[in-house]
Amino acid sequence: MSDEEKFLRLTVELTVEVLDVAALQAAALAEIRHPDADLDEDERKEQAELVSSDETGATALQWLIEPDHVLSLIEHVQEVEPREAVLGVEPSDGPSDEDDHEGHDH
Repeated sequence: MSDEEKFLRLTVELTVEVLDVAALQAAALAEIRHPDADLDEDERKEQAELVSSDETGATALQWLIEPDHVLSLIEHVQEVEPREAVLGVEPSDGPSDEDDHEGHDH
C-alpha cells in the first residue's frame, strides 16, 4: 500500500423531520455560546441571531452536525479522518418516494 495521501469526497443526502424547532434552536444556541466555540463576541451574536430567526430550524441543525458524526456512519474502517467539510442544510417538503428505504445495500 502506498504512503501517498488519498482523498475521497463523501456526499450524503439525509431528510430529517424536526419535531421541536425550539429545542433544536436551543441546542444550537448552547453550542454557539460554549466557550470552546471558535467565535468572537460579534460572531456569536450574529450566529445566534441567524439561528433564532430561522423558523425552519435549518441553521440550527447546521450548527449541530459535525463531520465526525457523519463518519461514524461508516462501519469497519478506522483509518478515515475528516479534512474538510462543507455542509448545506435547507428546508424540504418531506421525504421523496426515493427516500422510502427500510435499510441500505452494500
